[in-house]
Amino acid sequence: MAARQGSPGSLAARVTYLLEPKNWLIVTVVGVGAHSDGLAGAGWGLLAAFFAAVLPTVFIAYGIRRDRWEDRNVADRGPRLVVLAFIIASVATGLILLAVLGAPALLTGYLAFMLASVAALAAITLVWKISIHCAVAAGSVTILALVYGPLVLGGYLLVGLLGWSRVTVRDHTVPQVVGGSVLGAAAAFLAYAIIIRLVVLAAGCPGPRPARRRGRAAGPRRSGSCNRRSGRSRRRAPGSPRAR
Repeated sequence: MAARQGSPGSLAARVTYLLEPKNWLIVTVVGVGAHSDGLAGAGWGLLAAFFAAVLPTVFIAYGIRRDRWEDRNVADRGPRLVVLAFIIASVATGLILLAVLGAPALLTGYLAFMLASVAALAAITLVWKISIHCAVAAGSVTILALVYGPLVLGGYLLVGLLGWSRVTVRDHTVPQVVGGSVLGAAAAFLAYAIIIRLVVLAAGCPGPRPARRRGRAAGPRRSGSCNRRSGRSRRRAPGSPRAR
């Protein structure tokens, strides 16, 4: 007998499982960390992933075992808010730890954005069941595209596939997945612009030029100095024959 829509063996259910928020978040924080500080930054990203993805997944699995919710998607509003509250607490803990230990500023800023996003999604969930899966997926693709370049924009095809799966398993309507995708992408774009501006100001890089060079302005972490990438962009600027 063919698997019914939304059953564990259906294609849509498998897509939902493979493209769940945990997997997007792990890839994104490790990718942002690696861009900021190479292998060491990737290590910071793994630490961020523990608080942003691993601990929430363990909490959800614990709730399933205790019959507090039916599955990993946590469809009902009440349990969904409980899970979101735990995620907020977990991400906040990770953010404080990374800030205290001196993690790359871009990664710390991204975690702060994640914290604000989860809080906003929790507030929206009170009145409308927006798709958190699609919000996280679209936000992740947007951040990674801003960091690594436009080739990453192909990831939006996966966001569309995820949206199809969420509607097919009947966890969301089309407006809910579209709303989540648009909100996630727009919030990520705005947050990245703010984070980069703050990183550049903290590093003491003069003028707006480095801030417009997406990835090249992402690295500075020390007050009063610009990283080598920012220096290279200044050396190429007209009228600046010598590097400082």
